[in-house]
Amino acid sequence: MTSDLVYSDHYTTDTRDQLLAKIEAHLRPERFAHVQRVEQTAIALAKQYGADVEKTSIAGLVHDYAKQRPDSDFLQAISDYRLDPDLANWNNAIWHGVVGPEFIKRELGIYDEEILNAVRYHTTGNPYMTTLEKIVYMADYIEPARDFDGVAEAREMTARDLDLGVAFQTWHTLTYLIAENKAIYPKTIETYNAWVPTSGLVK
Repeated sequence: MTSDLVYSDHYTTDTRDQLLAKIEAHLRPERFAHVQRVEQTAIALAKQYGADVEKTSIAGLVHDYAKQRPDSDFLQAISDYRLDPDLANWNNAIWHGVVGPEFIKRELGIYDEEILNAVRYHTTGNPYMTTLEKIVYMADYIEPARDFDGVAEAREMTARDLDLGVAFQTWHTLTYLIAENKAIYPKTIETYNAWVPTSGLVK
C-alpha cells in the first residue's frame, strides 16, 4: 500500500517511508498490513470530516505500534513512567492503546498530544474526542478487512455521521463484552455513558 503523502516535519522528523520501516520492525506482516489499511481509511475520513491529513496518517500508522510487544514491556513501562497502577491488572487489549504512546514518544520521537491521544483512545474511546481521535477510533473498527456482524452498519453510519459511528461502535463493543462475560475497562463505560444515551441510536 503506497501513499504520495509528504510529511512536513511538524509531527515527526521521519518521512512516511521511514516511519513505516520503523513500524514494520515491530509488527508481524498481517498487523503491518492492518495499520496501513487503517491509515488509508482514516485519511478518507479526514478528508470527509475536515481533519489534518498528515496527523491522521501518522496516527493511523502508529496506533498499533505497541500491539505485539511482550507483556513484560508494558508492565515495566507502567512502573517506570508512573502510570495508573491499575493498568497492571489488564492486558494487551488495553495496554497497546493506553501504554503504547510511551513507546511512540521515546522510540519514534512523536510528541503531538492529539496523535498520542488518538492512540490512547482507539480501543476504549473517551468521553471527549477530537475529530482526529474519533476518526482513528472508527478507522480501526471499519477498515476494509474487518468482517464481523455489524461492520456494514458501522461503515454506513460513519460515512453518514462520524459521531453516530462512534456511538454505534461503543454500543456494539460494550454489548459484545457483556455477552461474553468479559471484564470491561472503566474508560469504555465512561465512553458509553458520554456517547450512546444521547446519540439517537435505537437498537
